[in-house]
Parts: sequence; structure tokens; C-alpha cells
Amino acid sequence: MPFHLDDLALFCRIAVLGSLSAAARERDIPVSQVTRSLNRLETACGARLMHRTTHGLSLTDEGDTLLAHGQDMLSMADVLGAELQVRQGQPSGWVRVGVSASVAEAVIAPSLPGLYALYPLLHIDIVVDDRLADMARDGIADFSYVNPGYQPGRFPIFAATSLPFMITNAKAGSAAVDAWYRNYAAKEMKEVHFCFAFVHDPGAFHSRKKIVSPTDIKGMKVRPATATVGQVITMLGGTNVQASAPESRDMLERGVADAITFPWNSLISFNIDKAVKNHTDMRLYAAAFTWVMNPGWYNKLGAAQKKVMDDHCSNDWAGKVGAAWGDDEDLGQGKLEKQGHNIVKLTGSQLDAWKKAVEPVNAQWIDSVTKTGVNGQQVLNNLRQELKTRGAGQ
Repeated sequence: MPFHLDDLALFCRIAVLGSLSAAARERDIPVSQVTRSLNRLETACGARLMHRTTHGLSLTDEGDTLLAHGQDMLSMADVLGAELQVRQGQPSGWVRVGVSASVAEAVIAPSLPGLYALYPLLHIDIVVDDRLADMARDGIADFSYVNPGYQPGRFPIFAATSLPFMITNAKAGSAAVDAWYRNYAAKEMKEVHFCFAFVHDPGAFHSRKKIVSPTDIKGMKVRPATATVGQVITMLGGTNVQASAPESRDMLERGVADAITFPWNSLISFNIDKAVKNHTDMRLYAAAFTWVMNPGWYNKLGAAQKKVMDDHCSNDWAGKVGAAWGDDEDLGQGKLEKQGHNIVKLTGSQLDAWKKAVEPVNAQWIDSVTKTGVNGQQVLNNLRQELKTRGAGQ
């Protein structure tokens, strides 16, 4: 009968307080999250734990039994945690990290041997799923690496980060995006505990035939990096073709797609350079990401552990993560040139034509965000100002 202690703790609070809504208010979480927690616990126990009626809640016989023993289990867990914390001079224990399949394969898995060499008492449980923010929300993962661009409309404010021709570099761009989004994260990502946001170095078109002008996109099949880039493709008369990063090379080689938008060195990491030989030299877009935590997991941490998390969930670390990724991506264009690929250079007037052609996408984003009750133009101005201040704006 495996279940999470956090679900058990929430069940005990529901029983003591007498209602789901009271437990939700106490933890400052949505009632729907409390309901999901109770449903998970009942599924794990294989029994109904509470009678729900219009007059309130009452425990079943199984619920009474679980409550009696569950409170003892929670007390024992607290004592054990305190004792272990005393002896821990370095990170230890299990952490569940939720990532997409491509990130698990290309980033997390290769890093584990080095991490375990430094911290032999630490164990990482990699949870692979594309429902990344939901995994952190529901406690399936303690930490999740989220690409909000994979969930169109879910985080409309954050989507501004992938508007075309917005960001010039990953280091300053990550620090700027993180500083800007901290003003909105508590509301837009209220179901998770926000850590920090960051971006990769701007990506470009990589194609089977040369792309110079916006009119070249008409009739092409393109794998877009984000939903916003997908809007650009549609607006220019192209067709979007969806595929994960590991699937993209095969899709291009089979002619299912004619082009892909991707950062430069990652193109090589996923062997997509074997399928495309033309690369348009522009900073078209930057995909933005966040690290988020399960709120219940974070709230159970001791003061010292929270300090470690808070010290690393900072604007400084957003810039460090962005810089490391950016330095890696910067190598890609030079590698492709040495391989004899065609780097398509654009003149100033050609680049201006691109920026003018995609401007309606910015207007669409402003309109969509304004409809949610937020001043979209002001939000975009704030982002641009933050980017300009840090030297990362186009």
C-alpha cells in the first residue's frame, strides 16, 4: 500500500478540520489539489476513507483506522527527519525530478555520474513525462523542469519570452527574464513553488533548402520550437509539424518536415545536423524554461534546507544556468561551418524585413493577454526594458 506521506498528512488535517476547503485554506492551496490528494490516498489504500455528503465529511471505518495509525507515522517521520538532518553534512536522500524525455536523455542522465561522485548520499529519481508543471503540482515530482511553451495558453504571460527577435543571448537574457517574471509567477504559476526562469541562446531556422526571406516559409513544413514560433510559421504561410527533439532528425530525413527551429549546438547534440545543411544566421527566438517545486515538499523542508533552496532559486543562478547553456550553444555555428554547412548570412535590410513580417504575432500576444485582465502592452514593455537594461534586447 505505497502512498506519499504528504497525502497522508493532508488526510489527517482534513479529518481534524472537518472539510476539504478548511484544509485547503490552511495550506493555501486550491480545493481541487486537496481533492486530488485524497483520491490518490484512497486509490493507494484500496478503500474509501471518507463519506462525502451535503452535510459534510465523516470517516469510514478504514478512515478511522488510517487516522489513528497515520498520525503516529507522521510523528515518527518528523523525529526521523530531525535525527537524519543532524547527521547530514552533505546533500542526501531521494529527490524526484520531473523532466521531458529529451532533457532526461540529453542533460540529466549524462550528468548523474558526476553528481553522484560529488554527493554519494544523494539519489535522483527521474520522472519522465511531458505534464511537467502538473507533476510538480500533484507531487509526482519534487522538482520539475518546465518548458511552458509546450502548453499553449497555460501560461500566457510567460509566452512573451518566446516572441520573435526579443532576446540576444542566454546569460543576460536569463537574468532579465527571471527578474521580469518574478512579478507574475506567484499568480500565473500559483499551483507550484517557482524557483527560477532561464532561456537558451537564440535559435534559428535550419532547413533542407536555403531560407532568406519571410516569403520563403510559404508552403514549407516546419517543426516549431514553441507555440509562439508556430504562430509565426502559420502567419507566414507554412505548416507546423510536431515532433519531439529526438524524433526530429528522422522526420526531416523522411521529408515530413522541410525545416526546424532549434538552437545551434543542440542541433548537433540531437544529430539533426545530419538532415539539414542550411542555417539562417538570425536570432529568431529563445525558448524559456522554469524550475518549479511541489509546494508541499518545499514547505516540509527544514529552515537550513529551505535556505539552500532559496539561495539557489535566485536571479544569480538563473544567469549562471543561462550562461552555461549559452556558452555551449555558441559553439554550434562554428562547428557547422567547419563541417561545410551553408550559413545563410542576412543583410540589415533582410533582417528588418523579417522583424516587420512577424510583428503581428506580438500584437496577437498583447491582445490575448489583455483579454485575461492584464495590460499586455505594459507587460511586454516591462520585459523589453529589463532586457535592454541587462544588454540582452534586440
